Amino acid sequence: MHNTAERISELETRLEFQDETIARLNDALVAQQKRLDELEKRQHQLIAHLKSAQAKQDTSLEPPPPHY
Repeated sequence: MHNTAERISELETRLEFQDETIARLNDALVAQQKRLDELEKRQHQLIAHLKSAQAKQDTSLEPPPPHY
């Protein structure tokens, strides 16, 4: 059997590994959220652009004035 000191050392090693893993996962999550925010911003810009283009196209579909 392991003695108490060995068991504590093993638990400390595991805890350190878990802390490192949590820190890496947190960094990845922060980066992913930043990218998601950027993509959502770009999506809103594209939607606004498409709506503007659609509005311009709708006005260009009006029939020409009668004198043409």
